[in-house]
Amino acid sequence: MMTDRFQTTLYAGWGDIDLNGHMFNAAYLAKAVDCRMRFFTVHGFPAERLLELAVGPVVMTDELRYFKEFRMMEPVIVTLENGGMSEDGSRFRVRNELFKEDGTLAARVTSVVGWLDLNKRKLTLPPEGLHKALLSLSKTEDYEDLPSSVRKKG
Repeated sequence: MMTDRFQTTLYAGWGDIDLNGHMFNAAYLAKAVDCRMRFFTVHGFPAERLLELAVGPVVMTDELRYFKEFRMMEPVIVTLENGGMSEDGSRFRVRNELFKEDGTLAARVTSVVGWLDLNKRKLTLPPEGLHKALLSLSKTEDYEDLPSSVRKKG
């Protein structure tokens, strides 16, 4: 596990466990989103602030790969890195990795995300401070520039 990545520790809770006694698939996605929202909060953009600005993250794609299972009440260490971004910040790719307490990689979630104007219900640019925060994330080895999600007028 690299220590320069943003990370938070969560737990495989009661509601995350399936009949097989391990964390079910959608719970991995929820842990990834919780880590992202923690990142936004730490950088001055908690959910309440995003609602005031009438902008929110909207996931366009998710890719989830499993390597090891999590059992109930096991710590889930979730990291966040920047896997790509458009120049204007309207589209970005984030990578969350979920680790077991001993540092073993258990899962990887790669998501492409945009910003939704909550009033117009259209993709938009992020607030300036949020774009800057995303640029501060460590970059993945396969980082790449992405196209904008906002259509230019004209």
